[in-house]
Amino acid sequence: MIKARAYFQLLKFRLSLTVAFSSAIGYMLRVSDFRWTNVLLVMLGGLLVTGAANIINQVHEKDLDKLMTRTAKRPIPLGIISPAEAWVFCVLLGVSGLALLALQFNYLTAALSLLSLVLYGFVYTPLKTISPVCVAVGAIPGGLPPLIGWVAGMGHAATFAAMGPQPWVLFGIQFMWQFPHFWAIAWVADDDYKRAGFKMLPSPGKRDLRTAFQIMTYTLLLIPLSLLPLEFNIAGRISAGVAVVCGVLFLLLTFQLMRTQDRKAALRIMFASFLYLPIVQIALVLDKIQ
Repeated sequence: MIKARAYFQLLKFRLSLTVAFSSAIGYMLRVSDFRWTNVLLVMLGGLLVTGAANIINQVHEKDLDKLMTRTAKRPIPLGIISPAEAWVFCVLLGVSGLALLALQFNYLTAALSLLSLVLYGFVYTPLKTISPVCVAVGAIPGGLPPLIGWVAGMGHAATFAAMGPQPWVLFGIQFMWQFPHFWAIAWVADDDYKRAGFKMLPSPGKRDLRTAFQIMTYTLLLIPLSLLPLEFNIAGRISAGVAVVCGVLFLLLTFQLMRTQDRKAALRIMFASFLYLPIVQIALVLDKIQ
């Protein structure tokens, strides 16, 4: 039972489910008359591939995780699961997820999912101890799920050339959202991250006005980006209004961080980021243009 629970912990289920949810949003925005079975299968494929990427991250950072309070009790640092066992589980999840996406939807969906896994597990993860540019690199696989879901909805004849601008709009919104989201987390967990040598905050890596200003800037850019679904006929005016209101409220929190530069303000931004994305994405689906 302990071992089974440990394997489940390796998935980072809540994080993986959030990613899978974004891919389902992309699918529902692409398909006019979707079946809920396919929505669940898109989510399952995304969950499996994301889980595999998370395991790669944990195997790579097993020694660093021991140094941080928030990660010291993960299964690999505790020795409940060995790196070899984690790799076997990772391959099983990754292959199953990619096969599901390829066979049920199309090969392009699987290829983009594999790209996301590689970028997250083998590029972003080692970059975390090297340079703050890791956040920009990590924002690419972080922004891909709604685009992947859209491609899944294109059917078996999907090609890169036939994608059009709409999935890139969805990617752009989620890509830009990654910056205030991850920098707020990095601000809150800065002491822990420094113990492990992670360089997550923008250069020079301090919790200061410069970092707060960058968080504000990227949050501000979310507002015009969130209007592009209306421009490209993905959704209507109601969802655009919801996105603008959410964006403005999100932005106001960043001004507070610029003023106080304290952990409490960063914590508010972090929690707001968790709410912003699903609210905006659900609004898009409810308001989508047929």
